[in-house]
Amino acid sequence: MSSLKEKTKGAIKWNLVDKIAAQILYAVTGIILARLISKEDFGLVGAVLVFQAFASMFVDSGFASALIQRKAPSERDYSTVFWFNMLMALALFIILWFCAPMIARWNQGDMRLIPLARVMFLTFIFNAAGIVQTNRMIKQMNVRPVVLANLLGQILGAAIGLYLALTRADAWALVWQQVSMAAARALFLWLFIRWRPMLFFSLQILRSFFAIGSGVMLQSFLNTVFQNVYAFFIGHRIGMVPLGVYSQADKWSKMATATVSQVLTSSFVPALAEVQDSPERLRAMTRKIHRSVIAVTVPAFIAAILLAAPAFHLLFGSKWDAAIPLFQILMARGIFVVLNGLYSNFLLAIGRPRLLVVTELIRDSVALIALIITLPFLARPNGLALLIWGQFAATLLTWAATLPMTQKAIIQKTAKSS
Repeated sequence: MSSLKEKTKGAIKWNLVDKIAAQILYAVTGIILARLISKEDFGLVGAVLVFQAFASMFVDSGFASALIQRKAPSERDYSTVFWFNMLMALALFIILWFCAPMIARWNQGDMRLIPLARVMFLTFIFNAAGIVQTNRMIKQMNVRPVVLANLLGQILGAAIGLYLALTRADAWALVWQQVSMAAARALFLWLFIRWRPMLFFSLQILRSFFAIGSGVMLQSFLNTVFQNVYAFFIGHRIGMVPLGVYSQADKWSKMATATVSQVLTSSFVPALAEVQDSPERLRAMTRKIHRSVIAVTVPAFIAAILLAAPAFHLLFGSKWDAAIPLFQILMARGIFVVLNGLYSNFLLAIGRPRLLVVTELIRDSVALIALIITLPFLARPNGLALLIWGQFAATLLTWAATLPMTQKAIIQKTAKSS
């Protein structure tokens, strides 16, 4: 018990170091780039990121998450998942290289998107090269080398992005920032972590991960749809400048929600998986985590909403004023995004991937209804804000449905184990 506690404390400490340092660097870099680069250029990159998000999800396909959930994965397990990730990344890069003109046509025929997209999609290959190394360290609750690789990669990417922005590279500064960061992170992961994949691949092993992996993948797919469908339609319906405004509001709100969610996944899921057969410890740990997350998230996010206007003016002047109300709505929604993500982590830790899919279907069904209602008003004044209010309503209703489902699943799990 004490060993697990020490490992969990160490994992939380290094994850906090990672997220705090990374977000400070991300914030400083983002502030400078937001001042140097136009709204339209941010919109161009935002349009590419929509498609990148969908493709990146298929690279992993949920099998790396299944490695964390499995109690004692073998070297053959790790190697099989590694080679699968690499093959998927290469295949998706080739497919999307040829699909780049279609992406441009969807976004009001802006042909500047073709070369931007083709270079940005290199990140698939670099990211795939580090997925298993990262999850292996998370499984062992030894996240220190992952933290160092993340920070060094981000520093290098920030330096390249800022240099190109200062030389008036515009949207290319944002693209090369992402590509160089992914490449550097993969390089440092290989330097810091001694594990190397075997020349081994097994379809039988891959199938053994399917129960968990397929559930996680489908949940990730639905989550990705939910996260990116708005940008997908904004670029198509009203152009790059509104998409740039939305991208800024979304980016800064996600700094909080993504950081909290990633810390929870990296720190708590391995610990919960360790105690999944001990009913009292599992029940006590989930309750304690739930209370702690609410106590930290709610006041912090409310403070961000109240301070949004002066903070934006201090950091950006008046350039991004249109993003302030959007940011405030997204931060209010972020409280429930964090809680819904926490419940997904609980379900993953206790091995209930099918219930993950059910919760995602609920969320996306409600989100689809909200989108259908608000999308016809997108081109009108305040239409963009109305679209985001739809996001908020969908996330709130999902939380109201997911909380009792998760509580019931934990009770059933602990009852079976006792």
